Amino acid sequence: MEDIKILVVDDEARMRKLVKDFLSIKGYIVLEAQDGEEALKVFDANKDVKLILLDVMMPKMDGFEVLEAIRQYSKVPVMMLTARSEERDELEGYKLGVDEYITKPFSPKILVARVEAVLRRTVGEAEDRLIAGAIEIDKVARSVYIDKKPVDLSFKEYELLTYFIENKGIALSREKILSSVWNYDYFGDARTIDTHVKKLRAKMGERGDYIKTVWGMGYKFEITP
Repeated sequence: MEDIKILVVDDEARMRKLVKDFLSIKGYIVLEAQDGEEALKVFDANKDVKLILLDVMMPKMDGFEVLEAIRQYSKVPVMMLTARSEERDELEGYKLGVDEYITKPFSPKILVARVEAVLRRTVGEAEDRLIAGAIEIDKVARSVYIDKKPVDLSFKEYELLTYFIENKGIALSREKILSSVWNYDYFGDARTIDTHVKKLRAKMGERGDYIKTVWGMGYKFEITP
């Protein structure tokens, strides 16, 4: 992930420094902007930015306005930092094209993990193959092998397993899984995730225990010895 530029947009200097310090340790090049207008200027001058961390509540232009402006000409991944967690705000963000949400206050380590997950999905490291423990996914052929044996998965089961692996180690809510794998095309109960996970685990055999249940929240993909 060397030489990858990330733009951090927040009107709080302390927050920008905190995020910059943790991302810099990982080798990322971090650019900063203190409001929405400056963010657009910095991004316009640095079109090679690979990810934008965008605060919602800012002077001059709020995060939603900045996101809407950026989406007029760029599909750069955007992760929104918000102190608000109301469903309508999140839905508005997804409608405008946000890739990820993280609510303040947050753990810097979790933030870095989510940044790396987004970049794995969007940057050149989105390799043709994903390997996690005994599981291997051929993204070109859309084939899945577990313990070297092919496994027949439905389209959504394949998407779900790929999403879990690309976000391994991160606790994912049912709503987050639904928005990322189903893209809000499905308007039913988020518990539909449970049904798909149950079927996926069954097809994975003993490797189904890679998918851990996070009680009261959702699931986490974690490889156990």
